[in-house]
Amino acid sequence: MPTTRAPRTGPITLLSLGHACVDIYQGAVAALVPFFVSERAYTYAVASGVVLAASLLSSVVQPLFGALTDKWAMPWLLPVSTLVCGAGVAFAGVGDSYALTLAAVAVSGIGVAAYHPEAARVARMAARGSHTAMGWFSLGGNLGFAAAPLMVSAVVATGGLGASPLLVVPALAGVALCVAALRGVGIPASTTAGTPAGQAPGRDDWASFLRLSGAIVCRSIVFVGLSAFISLYGRLRTGGGDVSGTAALFVLYLGGAVGTVTGGKLATRHGRIPVVQWSYALTVLAVAGVVFVPGPLFYVFVALTSAGLYVPFSLHVTLGQDYLPRRMGTASGITLGLTVSIGGIAGPLIGAVADATSLQTALAPLIALPALGWVLLRPLNEPEMLETATDRPSATARPEPTADSAS
Repeated sequence: MPTTRAPRTGPITLLSLGHACVDIYQGAVAALVPFFVSERAYTYAVASGVVLAASLLSSVVQPLFGALTDKWAMPWLLPVSTLVCGAGVAFAGVGDSYALTLAAVAVSGIGVAAYHPEAARVARMAARGSHTAMGWFSLGGNLGFAAAPLMVSAVVATGGLGASPLLVVPALAGVALCVAALRGVGIPASTTAGTPAGQAPGRDDWASFLRLSGAIVCRSIVFVGLSAFISLYGRLRTGGGDVSGTAALFVLYLGGAVGTVTGGKLATRHGRIPVVQWSYALTVLAVAGVVFVPGPLFYVFVALTSAGLYVPFSLHVTLGQDYLPRRMGTASGITLGLTVSIGGIAGPLIGAVADATSLQTALAPLIALPALGWVLLRPLNEPEMLETATDRPSATARPEPTADSAS
């Protein structure tokens, strides 16, 4: 495996914080739903349409933006898309028109879609092949998503939906962070869309990439299914009340903070493919424990499931980029977007099975999915890492800083 140079810690930190500012808006739309129901008397079905408009559009459009960034360098997308994310959510609470609300959250979803492929490419440049650095970048997004309910509650619970324009504040901070990060990497944010992107050497390995994407879909279905129903199921398995269910969801999400960074450190020591494979194998046993083990041990298996789901999170992105070295934007758009939306489609199916039978019966098939993911991952080999391609200055980049000046 090639020796990697030290990552640019300053830009990675800025990109991680900027990522948090963007992904706040992914979680903010769902956090607004209770307020739409209470203030506008939306039914649950109508309110869920708001979430669907944002999440599906964001996930499906991401590969398209990825394909565009494969052709042209678009660093300006980072600050612009961050502002678009915030503006969309900020206007979602203004007025009473359902059509305008859908349009606002759809605009926010497009901003999310535009941000991630280019941000993943720039983060890889700053990381210089460091799995741990990419783990910190992914962690920023996870923390932003988790912080969304707190932000929405602080603003809308006190000022009502009419105060939603205040939700643009994180986006304004994110714009400044993105501009500073791009300068730290050596890319001017004013680069025009017509500037060709640097073409990476190597051959695209579509067979391996499709296997990886299939495994990510399996992971996504498990995560979506447990996220939607773990609170209800926790009450049943532990015999507790609302607090026990909330605690189960908290433990599941806590893995985003611990597992993502841990995955990067483990991959540096043992390689990405073994870490990802063992994570999926662990998840099989962990999900089985969640489904069948009652009492306090339930929380132990939720924690193990969280680790199994989050440890490979950032590694999925870098593996996808390395399997498609000539289409890094497309790879990032698919691994960060499309596979997630496909996994999300399973949520209503799990709910329908639970209504017809029981929640345990509905969740039991989730045990097989990480096993299927493990089978898909078994033939994969470690691809060549992209330090050479990602560290090579593009036509728009400033000269490479010296070792003393890089941070």
